[in-house]
Amino acid sequence: MASRKTSERSFAAAWSMRLVLGAALGLGLSACNTEAQNRGYVLDENLLSQLKVGTDAQKVLSTMGTPSTVSTVGNQTWYYISQKTSQPLQFMNPTVIDQRVLVVNFNKGMKVEKIASYGMQDGVVFDFISRTTPTGGNELSVVRQLLRATGQGVI
Repeated sequence: MASRKTSERSFAAAWSMRLVLGAALGLGLSACNTEAQNRGYVLDENLLSQLKVGTDAQKVLSTMGTPSTVSTVGNQTWYYISQKTSQPLQFMNPTVIDQRVLVVNFNKGMKVEKIASYGMQDGVVFDFISRTTPTGGNELSVVRQLLRATGQGVI
């Protein structure tokens, strides 16, 4: 009789251990998230193709919607910002997979002057519309500015 009670207890302990392990495994797998998540403005290429140089700001607003942010000086540049992130596990920080910034520049009459779409390509800001990458080298460093100011010329 004692051996029967012992076997029932060990069976119950084994069963509860399986239940706990199953619950832990289920919680661990539910923390996995392999889908990319979109944040911010989701760029629609069809809407973007409707924007042309000379378009009125009101038409841009009705077509594209409210911008993510607006330039602080003059409100003549609108930014539509989007990011695609991935977070493999819930406790990890999300990593940015792709980032796009659509920039709409207006002239004084609030007509579209320039449209640019920037993104991440190999860690470099890249203009998707004109297919150009800004290059450095034309900016003067602090030392060069000081030497130019003292009359020594540029090194």
